Amino acid sequence: MLAPLLLLWPISIAATHHVANDIANEPYDQALAENVGAISRLLRVVDGRVTISLPASARTILHADEQDELYFQVRNSQGKLLAGDEELPAPSGGNEPVLAEVRFRDERLAGEPIRVAYKAHEVEAGQRWVVIQVAETRHKREALASRIISGVLLPQFAIIPLAVILVWLGLSRGLRPLSRLRERMATRRPGDLSPIEIRRAPEELQPMVRSFNDVMERLEENLQAQQRFIADAAHQMKTPVTGLRMQAELAIRETDPVQLRRSVEQIARAAERAGHLITQLLTLARAESSHEKLHRFEIVDLEALARDVTFEWVDAARAKQIDLGFEGGEWPSAIDGVPLLLRELLKNVLDNAIKYTPQGGRVTVRVIAAEHIILEVEDNGIGVAEEDRERVFERFYRVLGTEADGSGLGLAICREIAELHRAAISFLDGSNGRGSRVVVVFPRAGTSRG
Repeated sequence: MLAPLLLLWPISIAATHHVANDIANEPYDQALAENVGAISRLLRVVDGRVTISLPASARTILHADEQDELYFQVRNSQGKLLAGDEELPAPSGGNEPVLAEVRFRDERLAGEPIRVAYKAHEVEAGQRWVVIQVAETRHKREALASRIISGVLLPQFAIIPLAVILVWLGLSRGLRPLSRLRERMATRRPGDLSPIEIRRAPEELQPMVRSFNDVMERLEENLQAQQRFIADAAHQMKTPVTGLRMQAELAIRETDPVQLRRSVEQIARAAERAGHLITQLLTLARAESSHEKLHRFEIVDLEALARDVTFEWVDAARAKQIDLGFEGGEWPSAIDGVPLLLRELLKNVLDNAIKYTPQGGRVTVRVIAAEHIILEVEDNGIGVAEEDRERVFERFYRVLGTEADGSGLGLAICREIAELHRAAISFLDGSNGRGSRVVVVFPRAGTSRG
């Protein structure tokens, strides 16, 4: 606060000086204007010549002043001096005199600043006119302006330090509750995410404390979700690791080459399932990463990406004799997204569709460009019961009665990726009520992320 006050002080001095000069000029300019009028009333035309009848007493009064020197001058229209002080400069440039109007200007005479009042006076209607000037030095004006400035600025020498002290005291008192709140936060344990008591917070800080408590509550929920996820992941990882150990122990004791080969194949399948589970866990962690949310978005042609991913799954579909097709559109299907995560979303949906569609079935991937960009994966497989359609997006949830291998993370990953892209994902019935249809609705590219 001190720096702005010190910056404003010289500006205040300059403004005060300007105003003081205007105030000081006003009464003395009025006196000069009256002297110009008095001289104009003494002008006469005698025998065709303009003369001025200036008594000696009047001449003495014009030159008499205790502080300033006074000057007067009368010139005709040709510039010839009729009376007064010849050394007084004539008006020039933009200071041309105007009939019957008293004007003012600043000049210098003998190196000293003077104030000049002047006008053009008509002595014969439409025929003759003269220029009348009355001037004086500026001693009285400067003295009056100095008194005004000192009367205004001197109190500021006391007011500004007092203002600084009061501002400092006020800010210190006002920030004291914030300092106490900071101290209470600093003494908290690292893991303490409990809300701050609003009653003990100052009234001005209560909205901020409420917002901070909301952030703490969301953080607590996220931490609890992570803890649950870690516990679930550890539980899910325990099963394939236990199976691997048991198969390895059986293989060690096995002497029959055929049985040994079968045990090794089972170990390979169990290792593949464990690897798939780890890959999905890493993908889920990446989908939840704030770094991905903030820094990796770009314009993505969803139709081109979906066509490429579909082509990659042709062999897997052919192995189960499944008709895998793709349907695109004629309109652009650009969205804002992370290509790596979008490919992972479609891979997981296709994996589920092919896995749960029997041999000879059909899986279709289509992209529809409308008000939004819609990605659909439809199959004529076993479908999902309506009561399970929301739960299939939960982590590690698997529909009962299915024999296909899976970790229960695929659709949970899809939901995380969809939410990251501000998209809505849902499970619907397939065509003619057979199979299922996964629909992901994306906003178009350039839509505000909000």
